[in-house]
Amino acid sequence: DLRGADLRGADLRGADLQEASLTGASLTKANLTGAYLRKANLRGASLTEASLSRANLAGADLRDANLRDANLRDANLRDANLIGAKLREADLQEASLTGASLTKASLTKASLTKANLAGANLRGADLSGAVLRDAELDYAVLNKAILCNTFMPDGQRIFQDCSRDIGKDE
Repeated sequence: DLRGADLRGADLRGADLQEASLTGASLTKANLTGAYLRKANLRGASLTEASLSRANLAGADLRDANLRDANLRDANLRDANLIGAKLREADLQEASLTGASLTKASLTKASLTKANLAGANLRGADLSGAVLRDAELDYAVLNKAILCNTFMPDGQRIFQDCSRDIGKDE
């Protein structure tokens, strides 16, 4: 049980943390490259500037987690719960977010190039300034998502909902 643990800057490369309870833990600037966090509870955890490239977070609970500037390149977030998560300027290139819940998540200026978001729920998510070039969006739910200055998979730049109060939690 690592609830509320202070693991800032920790080297946890390749660690097996499957189903670990890390609720509210501080993992700012932690190195979790290739870590196994399948079904881990990271609700409300701080993962600002953490390295999670190639990490397995399938089915993980990341509700309200702060992943600002985190490196999630090529991470497995299949079926992960990211409701209300803060992913501002996160690197999610080539990440698998198939079936993930990203309702009301902040993905402002996030890089989602070649990410797989098939079947993901992005309802009400803020994708302002996000880059979705060559991303897979089949069956993704984008209802009420904010797409202001967002680069879509086909390279088109969208300026939808730019008048809304965006980035208010940043």
